[in-house]
Amino acid sequence: MSTILNKLQGLSAAEEFFAALDVPFEQAVLNVSRLHILKRFNENMARAKVAEMAESDQFEACQTCLASAYSDFLTSSGVKEKMFKVFKDQAPSTGFVSIDQLKTKR
Repeated sequence: MSTILNKLQGLSAAEEFFAALDVPFEQAVLNVSRLHILKRFNENMARAKVAEMAESDQFEACQTCLASAYSDFLTSSGVKEKMFKVFKDQAPSTGFVSIDQLKTKR
C-alpha cells in the first residue's frame, strides 16, 4: 500500500482527512455532513481506482475525491443524497393529504 493510503488509513476524524490532503473546508458544513462526506469520499476513491494508480498520482487523486465529496454537500444534504440505507429505503412522501383521504373510525 502507498504512503498516502497508509496515512489515510490511520485517520479517523473528518478534519484529519482534510488536513492531510490540504483541502479547505468550513467547520459548519463538516459538523452537519461529516459522515456523508467521508462515505462519498470512499465511494469516489473506489470509483477512481486510486489504489491502482501510480503512487505519484495518488495524493492528487485523493485530494480531488475529497474535494468533490465535500462540494456535493455544500448545496445538498445527506437525506437528499441518500448516502445511507435508511434514506435509500425511505419511500417518498406525498407531502399533502387532502381531507377526502382521511378516514375516521366509528
